[in-house]
This record gives sequence, structure tokens and C-alpha cells, in this order.
Amino acid sequence: MSSSGIYDAASSSLQDQLAQLRAQVEGLLKDKVEPALAGAAGRAADAADKALHCVQAQADTAAGQIRTRPLTAVLIAAVVGFALGRILP
Repeated sequence: MSSSGIYDAASSSLQDQLAQLRAQVEGLLKDKVEPALAGAAGRAADAADKALHCVQAQADTAAGQIRTRPLTAVLIAAVVGFALGRILP
């Protein structure tokens, strides 16, 4: 067998091994990584939804307090505004 035949055979063997490795990596990505990412995305969406509902509930509570005690709300806003005006240049 000539030296170019050996190199061709080795090159072909390496290409086959690389193709096999590529197929294994793609299989692992499909079987392991994609479901994990989908699960993480689902959990992130659930957390964002819960946070949104929490913020909406807090806003509703604050709006109710302002409707119930408007003078107190105005006084608190004035004090906070005055304090921020004194602190910030």
C-alpha cells in the first residue's frame, strides 16, 4: 500500500469518526439540552407571571389605600418629595 493510500484511509477513518461524533453530540443536544432549556424557559415564564400578578395586587392595594385615605397619601407624597429634594442635588 502506498503512503497516499494510507493517508487517504486515515483521512476517511477520521471523517467517519467525526461524523459519528457529530451525530452523538446532536443526539445529546436533542435528548438532554433541549428539554432542559424548555423546562427552564417554562419556569422563567411562570416566575414572570407570578411576579406580574404580585405587582398588580400591590398596585391594587395601594390604589385602594389612596382612595380610602387621600389626604394621608398626599402628605406622604409631599414628605417623600421634600426628602428627595433635600437629598438629591
